[in-house]
Amino acid sequence: MSEGFDKAVAKLRARLEGADVEHSYRITVEDEGSILVAEGALQDTDDGRAVDASISADLDTFRALFDGEIAPAAAFMTGRLSVEGDMGAAMALGGVLG
Repeated sequence: MSEGFDKAVAKLRARLEGADVEHSYRITVEDEGSILVAEGALQDTDDGRAVDASISADLDTFRALFDGEIAPAAAFMTGRLSVEGDMGAAMALGGVLG
């Protein structure tokens, strides 16, 4: 995993602190790896468990989300971010991502 991936994970971890996250997610950064969000926090390992929604994008898209350069809905609508599973759960995470 790259330094950029580690920075994105750190930003996500900070955004999750104090956020009311009720669903579970697998977030995949293309060509980097995936992380699991469950019980309102990042998990140390992605153990392959079932999740409510899987979200994937490349590292540049996640950087743009975290830096406020693109909204999660815009990233999805332009094909930069993909979602599988419960769309409502994915939309609930949008406030944390962007």
